[in-house]
Amino acid sequence: MYCKSFKDEKLSCLGMGNMRLPTIGEGRDAPIDYEKSAEIIDYAMKNGINYYDTAYVYFNGGSEKFLGTVMPKYPRDSYNLATKFNLGANPDYKAVFAEQLERLNTDHIDFYLLHAIMDNNADGYLESGCIDYFLQMKAEGKIRYLGFSSHASVAVLEKVASHHQWDFAQIQLNYLDWTLQDAKGQYEVLTSRNIPIVVMEPVRGGRLASLSPKADELLKSAQPDWSIASWAFRWLMRLDNVQVVLSGMSNLEQIVDNVNTFTEYQPLTDEQAALLEEACEIFRTEFTVPCTACRYCTDGCPAGIEIPDVMSGYNKYKLDGPMGLGAIMGMEPGPKDCVGCQACEAVCPQGIKIASIMAELAEVKMPPRP
Repeated sequence: MYCKSFKDEKLSCLGMGNMRLPTIGEGRDAPIDYEKSAEIIDYAMKNGINYYDTAYVYFNGGSEKFLGTVMPKYPRDSYNLATKFNLGANPDYKAVFAEQLERLNTDHIDFYLLHAIMDNNADGYLESGCIDYFLQMKAEGKIRYLGFSSHASVAVLEKVASHHQWDFAQIQLNYLDWTLQDAKGQYEVLTSRNIPIVVMEPVRGGRLASLSPKADELLKSAQPDWSIASWAFRWLMRLDNVQVVLSGMSNLEQIVDNVNTFTEYQPLTDEQAALLEEACEIFRTEFTVPCTACRYCTDGCPAGIEIPDVMSGYNKYKLDGPMGLGAIMGMEPGPKDCVGCQACEAVCPQGIKIASIMAELAEVKMPPRP
């Protein structure tokens, strides 16, 4: 596993995200499949991954509890735990931190983050007193490194990044968002302040693991042995300030492919990067909704709609017409049940106009079967 230096240690360039672990059944409340998930963790540890990312809200706390169950069989200094404080989930940062130590079955957290800073909550984080408390926990050795994850605009990111000298920061960074959501500007803000970057959504929740038939064919013709996802990872290797790339690997096939990609440092050449941009441009013409299935939108939905499933169906609809909607048309509750409250839009890191999409889908009529 290729590693990079961070402070006085080495961090694996590939990190294990624990937001998309295998589950027993489907749906928002489906529990983690401990057996399958543990197999992924074991493979990760065996192959040199030493960074494990989770959060207070993942699986309603189940992700932290899972790691607290499976990780203690390994020496504590052989891996790094990263988790996050979410102000919106529970503003009592002292109680949350104590609960996280218990869930994770540890006496310290290696990488601790303020979770999902956005334009509408940044001041809340900065004014809550949590940063001073977490700096105190750092001084006491209960936190080793303090950072934040951000989906904020460049201007708000600058404000947060300037608060003090953070140890690291986590942003959504991939070749599509480099211009689509000005990830380039965010990268430059952090790099100019010497803040190392942990990357989330390198393949946009799997959306960049397969682009479109035409775009995929272009890349496969150039490198038949590379997965489409590996192009996204190798593109990130071109960025010197990227420290760790997180991947929410939900099956062994994914982690095997990703480990193979990160076995050695093999960034895209300039020629390969230009080819990827060509493939991306083909994809952009077909791409509609930048949903990463982060699920921040679902908990506050008064109708209980599985919004990420609808967004996925909407993309297929835009590519394939009404026949691409498939099961979305029969969802209960579904787009027709949306009340247009826009609560989902207030917490969507991608700024998707969800209510208008729901209204559009509610009016779609399926054509008769041939």
